[in-house]
Amino acid sequence: MADLVQQARDGQPRAVARLISLVEDRSPALREVSAALSPWVGSAHIVGVTGSPGVGKSTSTSALVAALRAQGKRVGVLAVDPTSPFSGGALLGDRVRMQDHALDEGVYIRSMASRGHLGGLSATAPQALRVLDAAGCDVVLVETVGVGQSEVEVAGLADTTLVLLAPGMGDGIQAAKAGILEIGDVFVVNKADRDGAAATRRELRSVISMTDRGDGAWKPPILLTTATTGEGVAEVVDEILAHRAHLEESGELRRRRLARTRREIEALALTEVRSRFSLSGDARLDTLAEQVLAGDSDPFAAADTLVESL
Repeated sequence: MADLVQQARDGQPRAVARLISLVEDRSPALREVSAALSPWVGSAHIVGVTGSPGVGKSTSTSALVAALRAQGKRVGVLAVDPTSPFSGGALLGDRVRMQDHALDEGVYIRSMASRGHLGGLSATAPQALRVLDAAGCDVVLVETVGVGQSEVEVAGLADTTLVLLAPGMGDGIQAAKAGILEIGDVFVVNKADRDGAAATRRELRSVISMTDRGDGAWKPPILLTTATTGEGVAEVVDEILAHRAHLEESGELRRRRLARTRREIEALALTEVRSRFSLSGDARLDTLAEQVLAGDSDPFAAADTLVESL
């Protein structure tokens, strides 16, 4: 495993792929992988790219990769695709729109299935990000499944969250309200060559102006792009890097990463607890369920008993 991690550190794509596969498969070797990666994690800038289906997330991600590579950045891309609730399969087609970077050794693109996980991401995305971080990526772009108004999990995973909108996708305010409005660090109205782009930008600026982010807080810019031609993408990269600088200067970067790490540890701990109880057939759980059903106990008391038995 140490050799595999070193190969990933040296930029060998096959080694990176094997490590992420271990993560996705929840391999028994995952603990060893995590321990080996730990000394090399923490330098990559994690950028979440989210928005409704059809706004151009994959095309925009590809354009961002090109702009970042022009600045000499080593880039990783984690593209999450939806899993079918019927067949259990996923197309993993986002990489099709990123073929321009297929032969670039400074770019690593990995598609992941959501596997039914809600929030626009995969449950194993945090560990996969650690692999790309340790592999020497300067920036890692996380492209979510097409999301609505409340799938905001990406904000807890990213240092900078990029929210994409497009004209002609309905009321701009409706598209940007609720949780999506609060998580955005950079807003981008893509497909700016279409009618209504300027109006969508104005509506969005009006709504954002009503939110109070406090003194000294980052003021999210609203940019116009046409990802298919690359127009405006360089300005988006400039704002992403400016946001990173703001996070470092204000101490917000450490706060966000500390909160992210807390959530990751909590999720792993809960998974471990669930596996220890073997919820499908643990005798203790069956006994407690019988007591609750008979009225001799209640669910809260039973849960306390179960936790105390650890």
